[in-house]
Amino acid sequence: MSIITPRSTTATRLAGLLSALLQTSMPVRIRAWDGSTAGPADAPTLIIRNRRALRRLMWQPNELGLARAYVAGEIELDGDLYEALTRLSDLIWRAPEVRDIPIHTVAGDLLRLGVLGTQPKPPPEEMHVSGARHSKRRDKLAVSQHYDVGNDFYRIVLGESMVYSCAYWTSDAPGYGLADAQRDKLDLICRKLGLKAGMRLLDVGCGWGSLAMHAAREYGVTVLGITLSAEQADYARKQVAEAGLADQVEIRIQDYRELDDGPFDAISSVGMAEHVGTGPYRQYADILYAQLKPGGRLLNHQIARLHLPPKQPHQQRSFIDAYVFPDGELAPVGTTTTILEEAGFEVRDVHALREHYARTLRTWVANLESEWPTAVRLTSPGRARVWRLYMAASALAFERAQIGVNQVLAVKTHRSGASDLPATREAYLG
Repeated sequence: MSIITPRSTTATRLAGLLSALLQTSMPVRIRAWDGSTAGPADAPTLIIRNRRALRRLMWQPNELGLARAYVAGEIELDGDLYEALTRLSDLIWRAPEVRDIPIHTVAGDLLRLGVLGTQPKPPPEEMHVSGARHSKRRDKLAVSQHYDVGNDFYRIVLGESMVYSCAYWTSDAPGYGLADAQRDKLDLICRKLGLKAGMRLLDVGCGWGSLAMHAAREYGVTVLGITLSAEQADYARKQVAEAGLADQVEIRIQDYRELDDGPFDAISSVGMAEHVGTGPYRQYADILYAQLKPGGRLLNHQIARLHLPPKQPHQQRSFIDAYVFPDGELAPVGTTTTILEEAGFEVRDVHALREHYARTLRTWVANLESEWPTAVRLTSPGRARVWRLYMAASALAFERAQIGVNQVLAVKTHRSGASDLPATREAYLG
């Protein structure tokens, strides 16, 4: 039976069609390409600019279909972005499989709206990697697709600190901002690692070199930072040289599996382990353990899965897989600590920073929105949309305790069992 009546507007037709395809009522207002509207007047508005967006949803009635339409500019969200995503989130996560949709019941309506047709090609911003999963070649390609977007673009998002992990917000005082919170996070890591002048630090996944430079400048250590991103390495080397730290900090383009520079007094791994993958994680832990001196500490800063179910092999690609972190994997913190201990580490402290990451992400979104025309010019409209959507959705996921982030402090004990750690946590937490 048709959902369209003779008096239906395009918007009411679309609302009915989407409700039938997604098997639930629409929680947002709809505005069609002809300006007609339907749905709750006090809700954010989903603007559907052309029929191609509907065709994408017909083929992919899930988060990937909506994301493709958004990245392509075929749909837009008018109103509070976070409220819109909150209203749409339950709908997206419970979206049915294509094979479960009763297409025959809406075929006539699809035809009348001009939606029927072949599946549109994904936007050019969709990422594709090939080869054996987590091979050196594929890992380098995956990292490059995410991080080699352009250093000027990342500076807009991340601000002057150029730190791409959650800040540590220690104050609500006026004037205390992202740069201060990122400085406090870098210093927290250095204190947890017990850095002192003359020590050697390995920074795995060193990003744009901010932690390496902070450790060298403030604690007098020498640092080896490794990354797979050519643009990160180029930026970090220039910053190190300009800061006069070239004698203390070396930045390499190198895979962690090629490390043979130990032993180090301390190792930091910040936002790196998510790229390693759950399968190779034991090998990663073994390598870090082998590169560390007895009594040396590891600080592992890693996003963790809390209440999101693990992705099943038969499931469609997620938005994050397709547009943000190809091959990225999240594990529960218990899995991470177990593997670290199986590799020989003794886990001494787990520090949850979930709320800190939500606040950081909202700040990054605000940074991006404040310089939107420049961000679009530096990348593409689609790429800027990807970053806005993924960061806003991630902020909500942290706030709703669907994902978390933890700093795990572990030590390689001496043969005697001595850890060389202070007796109280306050000694390194400050």
